[in-house]
Amino acid sequence: MKVKNNYQECITNLACSIEKYFNLTPEHNTLPYIDKLLEEKKPENVVVILFDGLGSRILDRTLEDNSFLRKHKYKEITTVFPATTTAATTAMRTGRNPIEHGYLGWNVYVSPIDKIITLYLNTEKGTEKEDEEFLKIKNQYYSFKSIPEQIEEKGLGKGIELFPFQKVMYYGLDDMLEKIKEEVRKPGKKYIYAYDDEPDHTMHEYGPDSKKVKELIKERNDKIENLSNELENTIIFVIADHGHKIVTHIYLNDYPDILETLKKTTSLEPRATSFHVKEGQREKFQKLFNQYFSKDFNLYSKEEIIESHLFGPGSEHPLFRSSLGEFLAIAEDSDKCIIAEGDTPLTSQHAGYSDDEIYIPLIIIDKTKTD
Repeated sequence: MKVKNNYQECITNLACSIEKYFNLTPEHNTLPYIDKLLEEKKPENVVVILFDGLGSRILDRTLEDNSFLRKHKYKEITTVFPATTTAATTAMRTGRNPIEHGYLGWNVYVSPIDKIITLYLNTEKGTEKEDEEFLKIKNQYYSFKSIPEQIEEKGLGKGIELFPFQKVMYYGLDDMLEKIKEEVRKPGKKYIYAYDDEPDHTMHEYGPDSKKVKELIKERNDKIENLSNELENTIIFVIADHGHKIVTHIYLNDYPDILETLKKTTSLEPRATSFHVKEGQREKFQKLFNQYFSKDFNLYSKEEIIESHLFGPGSEHPLFRSSLGEFLAIAEDSDKCIIAEGDTPLTSQHAGYSDDEIYIPLIIIDKTKTD
């Protein structure tokens, strides 16, 4: 299969350049143009602001050429596979590819407990209560130290992470930006990573080109410009984890002959769907799937996925292979997504292989002093 993600110039590699600047040891190649910028300007503050869902193509459709964010868009790069928050934000936070960190999608099959787990919520897929079995093994398999945590631990500067949940919390966009300003004004070298769950949250409900989403993007454009006017000795990177695509739904319950071949419900994502097939049923499943869905999905075996390095180069997470299931179906130009037991139908989705989903902006705002 053709891998469209450029693992020499993706979100992981930006994280690796930041690791290098803070004297950590990157696991993957850095971005030479970012290394040069940081080395020449030597900013006291490196700030990454990640807007969930704000893909490069969506940004370009929404904002005028002379808008602040577009004027500062250095180029577009790719996210990791799949183009989804769990895989991409974990790559940004750790400098590791999905094959290494194991956060392969929203719902991941965890073989030691034989369950499909929504990793960010600690719940079994389709349920709301935290799964006690998973909590017992989570630290063994899905625990990592983020780049800010490593910076702090090794005394290389100050590392700050801002989220609308957990860690250092903020309450709304204005509070997030205010906290960034407060941290930047403190003395010392520091790395600030700030995650905003918009416009993704609203995109899922209304679509990436809706009026509500356009307003959110324009608001962020204006407020990042205002923020930059108040900062010194700082380089700001504005990025996204993935883009979005309006979808139509295929309900797997409408295909009982396919369901009969499966051991359990699907995992990963509705546009990058992993199937766990019963022993002796692989050939039947493959024939049925292609009969129904070959116009909308490319179907790959586990062996093809492993050989392709679709989830990036790197040392395999101990549960990587078992997490894949027997087959992975990927939507490219199609607008289809697969809804199975435990999935929630949404207006817009991501994790597929369209350009709208996999390309993200790399925006660079240089607020260092120049002679």
